[in-house]
Amino acid sequence: MGRSLVKTALSRDDLVAAVGRTFENSPESMRELEAGHENCMGLLCDVRARETVKQVIQRTIARFGRIDIIANCSGYGVIGACEDQDEYDIRDQFETNFTGTLNIIQLSLPHFRERRAGRYLIFSSTSGALGVPGLGPYCASKYAVEGLMESMLYEVDHFNIKTTLVEPGHMRRDDTSDLVYDGSTPRNNSSGGNGAGGGGVNGNGNEHNLASPLPLYGHFLVKPPSEPYNVSTSPAAHAKRMLMWLGDKQPASAVKAAHLVWQLGHCSYPPLRLVLGTYAVESIRDRLKCIIEEIEDWKYLSFPSASASAGEQQQQQQQGAVASGAKERGSRDGDGNDNGHENEDIDMR
Repeated sequence: MGRSLVKTALSRDDLVAAVGRTFENSPESMRELEAGHENCMGLLCDVRARETVKQVIQRTIARFGRIDIIANCSGYGVIGACEDQDEYDIRDQFETNFTGTLNIIQLSLPHFRERRAGRYLIFSSTSGALGVPGLGPYCASKYAVEGLMESMLYEVDHFNIKTTLVEPGHMRRDDTSDLVYDGSTPRNNSSGGNGAGGGGVNGNGNEHNLASPLPLYGHFLVKPPSEPYNVSTSPAAHAKRMLMWLGDKQPASAVKAAHLVWQLGHCSYPPLRLVLGTYAVESIRDRLKCIIEEIEDWKYLSFPSASASAGEQQQQQQQGAVASGAKERGSRDGDGNDNGHENEDIDMR
């Protein structure tokens, strides 16, 4: 998506700072990108390292004078059961997806505030709106990004800074031509950086040769399952089965999606969320429907129905009347002690 978005922006004569992944692209490849496009500056960044993010922002402002739009497409995920993912896997996903996004925002907000203008296009995922078996920590990191951006929206709106979460579903890799990569050298699928370059290796560590230079699993690493989860029907393998089954047959086009995102960057009143693809729309809509139905089914525990409230109020009134009657009798007994003693004497006799 990052690569397609860079190509779309350059085709519209935008000034573009294309930021490649530090562990994937080389300085030479980014310089080659600059040579091929006069409006493009090729940079490298690891979003997990604040200093590299700061350098990218400073160099972009020095070259173009300002930044209008920041599109963060950085992402990294591990496919495997939650129990099988070790501390490194989990931390790396959060440091790339969440902390990387936070680094970009914190280091660029002063520039946007000073100009009282700016736009963030933060790539989340359908996994940021619903849980997917086999992608637990990845989903958790995307949920965190969604919460961060939704909270920040209220904080920066009066600075005329807009933000949108892009939630793509499964995208068909129909961008078959690379910006700079000719397929002659293998690539490393390490995390970090929002990329013009794309690329990577598949879950087995081998380059996947398709018409598209992109790998089968994209920015996902497949974790070998442990014995309890190593069965063909394991829910934890759902994400891997889904990606293998879909391949390049997804109905949603990455190229068309990039054009939509580019238009979104120039929209005066952008939405908080842009859901891309029929799979994404249907999945998120069905999940929200299930949440609403579940709330309605169980809300009586927190908010009693009108009839139940009326019955409870009537019961309280009856209890109040009984208590009042008992108090009244007690008062009469207190006023008529002589009568009480007379009755007592009569009973004794």
